[in-house]
Amino acid sequence: EMEAKYTRKMQALRDEMDLRRKTELHELEERKNTQISELMGNHEGAFGAIKNYYNDITAKNLTLINLLKEQVEDLKKKETVLEKEKAEVLLQNKELTGPLQETQELVAELQKKLVHYSRDKEALMNSKAHLKIAQKELKDLQWEHEVLEQRFSKVQAERDELYQKFTRAINEVQQKTGFKNLLLERKLHGLLSLLEQKEVELSEVLAASNLSPSALSLVSHKLEDVLNSKNATIQDLQLQLARVCKAHNDMLQTFEAKLTAFGIPLDNLGFQPLSFPFPGQ
Repeated sequence: EMEAKYTRKMQALRDEMDLRRKTELHELEERKNTQISELMGNHEGAFGAIKNYYNDITAKNLTLINLLKEQVEDLKKKETVLEKEKAEVLLQNKELTGPLQETQELVAELQKKLVHYSRDKEALMNSKAHLKIAQKELKDLQWEHEVLEQRFSKVQAERDELYQKFTRAINEVQQKTGFKNLLLERKLHGLLSLLEQKEVELSEVLAASNLSPSALSLVSHKLEDVLNSKNATIQDLQLQLARVCKAHNDMLQTFEAKLTAFGIPLDNLGFQPLSFPFPGQ
């Protein structure tokens, strides 16, 4: 009985709780639907307000853009007009720059002339005084010039006389040295010819004598001694010839140096001095 009793109570409690749950769910569903309806209404109102706001802004911006376009076109037209006016003004400035610069230069030049007028006047007076002094100095210099011309004529005559003396001296020395060189060369050629002749005669004598080897060796030694003596003589003659040639060339160099010192060109000699080569050249 107690179990049946509590079973009935439990069933009644379950039914009551189920009914309460359904009731609360229904109330919750209604509140939720009400809230959703309110939110949708609020969102639609806000969307409409925003849409109207942005539509107003777009319309205003389009109006502003059209207005700005008109202003830009007006500004371009004004810019074109201003460019033309600028070109005309630049052309006028360019045309006026030349006369202005000339006028400024003229004014500056006149100012300089005005500033330096007194100074130029004083300088002119000083120049006249210096001119008188210079004229006096010119007369003195002309007199000195005449004196120097006379001295120059005298020195030139002395130079010509000295030049003639040098010319005669160089001709004499050249003739003497040339004659001496010719004698030495002929003497040298004669000795060489004599040596060759003696060598031929010696060869013939040796071939015809049929001497023994010891005698032939003795004769050869003597012949070598003679040849060495002749070679020494030839070398001595060559040294004498070289000394004479060097003295002649040194004399030519000294003569040319003297001519240069006196301002006489070498082409005025009238002949070409002969410079002897040294032996072996």
